[in-house]
Amino acid sequence: MRIVLGVTGGIAAYKAAELARQLVRNGHEITVVMTKGAEEFIRPLTFASLTGRKVITDLFSSASPDATLSSAVEHIGVAREHDLLLVAPATADVLAKFAHGLADDFLSTLYLAFDGPVVLAPAMNDRMWSHAAVRENVAVLRGRGHALVEPGDGYLACGTVGPGRLAESEKIVAAVEDALRKRRTDLVGQTILITAGPTREPVDPVRYISNRSSGKMGYALAEAALARGARVLLVSGPVNLQPPARAEVEQVQTAAEMRDAVFAHLFEATVVIKCAAVADFRPATPSAQKIKKTSADRTLELVPVPDILAELGDGPRNFILVGFAAETENLLDYARRKLEGKNCDMIVANRVGGDGSAFESESNEVLLVLRNGETIPVDRAPKRVVADHIFDQIVKLGK
Repeated sequence: MRIVLGVTGGIAAYKAAELARQLVRNGHEITVVMTKGAEEFIRPLTFASLTGRKVITDLFSSASPDATLSSAVEHIGVAREHDLLLVAPATADVLAKFAHGLADDFLSTLYLAFDGPVVLAPAMNDRMWSHAAVRENVAVLRGRGHALVEPGDGYLACGTVGPGRLAESEKIVAAVEDALRKRRTDLVGQTILITAGPTREPVDPVRYISNRSSGKMGYALAEAALARGARVLLVSGPVNLQPPARAEVEQVQTAAEMRDAVFAHLFEATVVIKCAAVADFRPATPSAQKIKKTSADRTLELVPVPDILAELGDGPRNFILVGFAAETENLLDYARRKLEGKNCDMIVANRVGGDGSAFESESNEVLLVLRNGETIPVDRAPKRVVADHIFDQIVKLGK
């Protein structure tokens, strides 16, 4: 997607460089528009180097009469050619200009010509942020449907502590991706069957075998699919998450229950994503009564649970099949083995264990391994963002 990044004159302007870098890494084309105030804090060359594109700093060019005429209407062309306008940091001044339709520089003029989604990330002194005038301007901009990424609390440049710090880059990027997702309709007509979370295999009425899966990745996939127009069938193990409002959810506990639910809905699915961390083994003979604690050693006999992914990949099918691989080592090698052994169209491989583990985290870093031999790394990002990268490839598989 093509994004305009507006940078205004606050001390947080230097943080926009990291924001531009993250957006470029997410695959977006970034055009930076800087106000005169922003140039007092960071140079245009920094953004040109990060984005590989011209940085716009003035409404008019003094290079030649022809250039002046061209730049006088350039804001119209930039507005038409881009999908989203992001302003970070957004000062009190630019919020006021946007709210009241003032246009005295390139950024404020571009805003009036732009009809796509707008994301604003304010940053200012805490007293300025709480002032009635600023709050009224924020209310006006929210009323227009613009997304505002609330500033965080912390130590401010003026020496005080309070709300006003520019939100973290990851949070702003997530807001941008969310705004862009609302424009996508490439999954309309598709029915996506997703499994999520762990399974629990009972040892006795109070104990079970399970794993650390939180279900966050599967639920993020469900949200992403819904946002892009799909119907979502979500088969969920036990998690502490609120399902997306429009998802059709079936709650299960054991691997056997998850298998039954998947095959009960399989005839409806055009895409199946096996994101759940299904237990590999279950106790051979669960006890009907609570097993009492004793000092004696106890051996627990385990037997394999049904391999749902292998069953789905066995034989001809009329749906795209995506599996997940959670590995502690040899990530690519094991992912390729799983792709071939389970006859999948794509494997999403993530590393677990140690620092940066995918389990229980708000973010993820994955490797997409495709049937055609291609491997696509997805850098660490919020799971909702990673989910869209996965669906970008699924859409390509379906063409």
